[in-house]
Amino acid sequence: MRSEYDEKKFNFVKASKPFFIFSIAITLLGILFLSVFGLNYGIDFRSGTSVDISISKPIDKETTEKFLSEHSFGDHSLTTSSNRLSIRFKDPLNEQQEKQFKTDFSKQLDDKASYEVNIVDADIAKEQQRNALIGMAVASLGIILYITIRFEWRFAVAAVIALLHDAFIVISLFSIFRWQVNLPFIVAVLTIIGYSTNDTVVIFDRIRENLRFAKLKTPADVALLVNRSIWQTLTRSINTVITVLLAAAALFIFGSESIRLFSLAMIIGLLSGAYSSIFIASPLWLLLRGKSVPNKKTAKAPSAS
Repeated sequence: MRSEYDEKKFNFVKASKPFFIFSIAITLLGILFLSVFGLNYGIDFRSGTSVDISISKPIDKETTEKFLSEHSFGDHSLTTSSNRLSIRFKDPLNEQQEKQFKTDFSKQLDDKASYEVNIVDADIAKEQQRNALIGMAVASLGIILYITIRFEWRFAVAAVIALLHDAFIVISLFSIFRWQVNLPFIVAVLTIIGYSTNDTVVIFDRIRENLRFAKLKTPADVALLVNRSIWQTLTRSINTVITVLLAAAALFIFGSESIRLFSLAMIIGLLSGAYSSIFIASPLWLLLRGKSVPNKKTAKAPSAS
């Protein structure tokens, strides 16, 4: 089955071992950081107050920090941009404190500033945490059922491990670098799961189609078939990822502060999903097959549209 043409091409299956090791290392590091430090939750998942201020003139971070320390509004974090300040207070501000904050800021720093205030209490924060976890679990279960019905259980297991790997890579890096986790982050993770699954299913569908017509005698023939299938879908996968990656990068560079971490999560997840579909999902399916040669019944399912 092997030809001179195959010998000249990069062998994705053979090269998958370093990627397995890298992914396992990142996963273990992520588990360690999550166990010790957890995630840096934003106010969407813990009680507090978010104040986003659109300013009419430049105000540096030092000036804003001085203002906040003088007025004792409580523990906070501050991010700045050319025309926007984002302040996150650990404790919810009451109505009087919110009014006082706006009055003092307008009087001392910018009388033309506009404010967007969001307050989340502890009960709402816990409910949003729970709903976010339920949403991710339901999405994963739906994907498992879809791929199991459309393909076979080995494809389903490999695809779900790959998509969970992509989600956990993003979660791990956000824990390691203490980037803030909020509702847009959950949206980014769910979007990443969708893109990762789409790329993986495209490769799996090509593997299934090639299985229908291939004459397989040894496990090496199956590995070669997987490698050919990856090459046949590689251009499509690269074009899809680059298109979305450019959009996410543009949002990260030119977008507002409120969507920057969403864009960062998307960039990390897209890059992770691009290599996991190739170096994790497909070789993992091959590993689950063991040394058996697939029979024709496995490959006679209808083709994906």
